[in-house]
Amino acid sequence: QVHLVESGGGSVQAGGSLKLSCEASGSYRYIGWFRQASQKSREPLAAIYNGGATYVYSEVKGRVTISRDNAENIVYLQMNNLQPEDTAMYYCAAHNKIGNQGSLDPNRYDYWGQGTQVTVSS
Repeated sequence: QVHLVESGGGSVQAGGSLKLSCEASGSYRYIGWFRQASQKSREPLAAIYNGGATYVYSEVKGRVTISRDNAENIVYLQMNNLQPEDTAMYYCAAHNKIGNQGSLDPNRYDYWGQGTQVTVSS
């Protein structure tokens, strides 16, 4: 069983930045960040493997960085140059499957946090 708690969401003006945190406990190999805007499907953002490899979705590459603090079991998502279209609920998720295929596929993830809301105003 994996328990995930997101934090760091909030309201920010366009052009601003936020750093989200995902505190994880349990056994997992991958942690991913995803978001879901109102009436839209869940969208991948980035994922990180316990060994350090990172994967960033092409649509947000250049604005998003994923990193981890191994000592604290926290995975961070740094987001820069936020725009109103980034407004969504942001989730972290985890799985313990072997192999990096589908690292950004939400269907591959078994455990999900409750989410943290990000609102970007123009």
